[in-house]
Amino acid sequence: MGRRVVITGMGLVSPLGLTTEETWQALLAGRSGVSQITLFDASNFACRIAAEVKGFDPLNWIEKKEVKKMGRFIHLAIAASDAAVRTAGLAITPELSEHVGVYVGSGIGGFDVIEREHTALLEGGPRKISPFFIPGAIINLAAGQISIRFNARGPNSATATACSASAHAIGDSFRLIRGGEAEVMICGGAEAAITPMGVGGFASMRALSVRNDEPQRASRPFDKDRDGFVIGEGSGILILEELEFAQRRGASIIAEVVGYAMTADAFHITAPSEDGDGGFRVMRDAMARAGIGPQQVGYINAHGTSTPYNDKLETIAIHRAFGEHAAKVAVSSTKSMTGHLLGGAGGLEAAVVALALRDQVLPPTINYETPDPECDLDYVPNRSRPASLEYALSNSFGFGGTNACLVLKRYAQ
Repeated sequence: MGRRVVITGMGLVSPLGLTTEETWQALLAGRSGVSQITLFDASNFACRIAAEVKGFDPLNWIEKKEVKKMGRFIHLAIAASDAAVRTAGLAITPELSEHVGVYVGSGIGGFDVIEREHTALLEGGPRKISPFFIPGAIINLAAGQISIRFNARGPNSATATACSASAHAIGDSFRLIRGGEAEVMICGGAEAAITPMGVGGFASMRALSVRNDEPQRASRPFDKDRDGFVIGEGSGILILEELEFAQRRGASIIAEVVGYAMTADAFHITAPSEDGDGGFRVMRDAMARAGIGPQQVGYINAHGTSTPYNDKLETIAIHRAFGEHAAKVAVSSTKSMTGHLLGGAGGLEAAVVALALRDQVLPPTINYETPDPECDLDYVPNRSRPASLEYALSNSFGFGGTNACLVLKRYAQ
């Protein structure tokens, strides 16, 4: 089985708040973080709503001269990482630094930097391109900047597996610790793609909700009247540690990571396989690797994007993976409140699952008003509720048919 891996810290910067506690309490209260877009003028766009991180000033975390060297997704990742390291009470000494790694994913990375520097090129020629363009935009520089900030000199990597990116980063970090290649991993993801090209691109695919006059009701996973996802931004970072290392330093343990799997649909560039096969196999494999059966799982934080096909096919996958127990397991999509953070979603949602296990409470799926006969599970509609949880899953499915599932357990010595 390998070494046990636990979560000792987390940092969330989300459309619901700039701290983990703000975000968690907003989720339990069923509050939406979706509103009209303010990051750019979206008045002539088909979709004019998003889940923005409000009130975020990178200068609260990063020196002014450094801010311009980084895209917004890196700013968000650094803020979340600071909170994660602080809440874990982790002191990265010179002796420890080689055993601390960073693994942070993103689906798109510095879209804002790419757009800004492309405009500079068109308006002023190549001499106007910033020397910080490339390091400000490329996906692995979130992990790189965090590594430099904390002198984390162990494994350092990044995932770019679309909406599964940060779940893969957490899962791969779990494997690195379990296999003895690190003692601690700072891991998760970040995304900041609420830009003209980001919103315009997804809108051109007709993937986004156009419920522009009712932004807070727009993200409605599993509801019959869902019409697309709401793009969000933010970062979710976890601190994973080998159990005995965490115990020796007296760390407070939030939850345990016990299983992880990844699969491919091998079906279509954007659509899930029609029988939910990739989602079914990733849940089946993750539970098998955790050494548990479906009947032991009390909660699934669904990928649940609020798109017609995704929600239907994830429901089919859950039925296949859980059999008769599917009717008894609670399934909710917190994207109903946070929007879809794309490559940052899995980091945020894994943290939500850990908090649900810690506090023994289920966050709801809000805006669930009209049941869909093809989506027939317990989606924890509209209100959070107490629960008795031992194991829970976090699902992340991405374009290209790439899937991830994490299995978390309530911590017990």
